[in-house]
Amino acid sequence: MTDTSSDIDPEVAARHAEKMAKKRAARNKIMATKDKTGGLLIVHTGKGKGKSTAAFGMVCRAIGHGMKVGVVQFVKGKWETGERKVLDAFPDLVSIRTMGEGFTWDTQSLERDVAAARAAWEAAKQLMADPEIKMVLMDELNIVLRYDYLPIAEVVGTLKAKRPDLHVIVTGRNAKDELVEAADLVTDMTMVKHPFRSGFQAQAGIEF
Repeated sequence: MTDTSSDIDPEVAARHAEKMAKKRAARNKIMATKDKTGGLLIVHTGKGKGKSTAAFGMVCRAIGHGMKVGVVQFVKGKWETGERKVLDAFPDLVSIRTMGEGFTWDTQSLERDVAAARAAWEAAKQLMADPEIKMVLMDELNIVLRYDYLPIAEVVGTLKAKRPDLHVIVTGRNAKDELVEAADLVTDMTMVKHPFRSGFQAQAGIEF
């Protein structure tokens, strides 16, 4: 490897070192005030792609730390997803409930959609009540809340009353204001470009 250190002006290097030292000191001062730990209510919303993808990334992180995780899929029940195949390899750490029947335009039945949402919500509450489970992902819960398949007050009240050591992740676009207000961490995925608009269909490894 070529040594390029001699190409840097010593004065520039010194100023850089001084600047970085100040940044580190400021960072350490900030971090000294961050003493809380515990379960978070996390919401991934917005029109951009990546809401569920990011959530499943957190699930993988939790598994890597030996944490038990529960996953409830409120909508994507008919899809054979790559993440499901991966997580099936960890049956001792992951409990997956695929409860949805597809998107509302697939079923074309309000009664079925409401019943499926209620069944998924009951499954999610069961996972939340299990003291061994440290993280619960409620994938696409925002979709059923958007269509009022579940009472928002009931859902938010239950999530706010979760036990202190439990992380809960909720995904789906159009998160309701009540849920956003209750959450500890909210990320709004912004769409800049999407291949669907250029004629691409959903593809394995990208969308599912």
